[in-house]
Amino acid sequence: MVEKRSFSFYLNHLVIIIGILVIGFPLWITFVAASHDMVRMAQAPLPLWPGDRFFENMAQALFHGVGHAREQPVWIMLFNSLIMALSIALGKIVISILSAFAIVYFDFRFRMFFFWMIFITLMLPVEVRIIPTFAVVADLGMLNTRLGLSVPLIASATATFMFRQVFLTVPDEMLEAARMDGAGPLRFFKDILLPLSRTNIAALFVILFIYGWNQYLWPLLITTDKDMYTIVMGIKQMLEAVEEAPEWHLITATTLLAQLPPVLVVVGMQHLFVKGLTETEK
Repeated sequence: MVEKRSFSFYLNHLVIIIGILVIGFPLWITFVAASHDMVRMAQAPLPLWPGDRFFENMAQALFHGVGHAREQPVWIMLFNSLIMALSIALGKIVISILSAFAIVYFDFRFRMFFFWMIFITLMLPVEVRIIPTFAVVADLGMLNTRLGLSVPLIASATATFMFRQVFLTVPDEMLEAARMDGAGPLRFFKDILLPLSRTNIAALFVILFIYGWNQYLWPLLITTDKDMYTIVMGIKQMLEAVEEAPEWHLITATTLLAQLPPVLVVVGMQHLFVKGLTETEK
């Protein structure tokens, strides 16, 4: 029996294909630009097919730098961004899951007050509290350091709220069974709550890693040493040519390199990421 497909079936696929083309075309142009030399990129019209300088441009950007940041190789910026993104993602998850564990499973005075105080910080993004945060970081001597890049951003009310909601769905019978087996709070947390939260942790890690990787304002504010530049800052510096034209072939090569770590994280954790957003293992 041949299934008869409706008009909406073809319309949905057409919309998906158009969306892919709209998103993919700028990426294709970036790849093409990274494979030509500077002379060709200064000519009109811009090329639409790859050239033969792709690997040469990649190596030039990665190990020798670009434009005003030429003395700063891109691999150092990538390393700084990687450390910052990993520190923010892991720090937010560790602090948030422990905070949610304390709020849900420990009975102490004003625990809901403290929870709502944490939750209210959602209305205070980095841009709002950036001056006092900068003052604290400066007083602690953390300017131009990797700790200064990541530590002020590791608290997360969103992650705390999410883990709290996950823990509230755990049946009370599990806690009672753990107590009867002689398990203390830390063992209950390690052997029961952490495995049940695995997919949620993975989903949060992907989101928070990309959040940390894309940070621009905070690194720009506390960083003056070029050895501490992140990749997002580096790309901005490459575009600030005063008397010379931007080296678009190397800038686009750097842009492709900057996309690799987030793409690898998303692809590598895609299964757990989708599972953590759509279902639980409880």
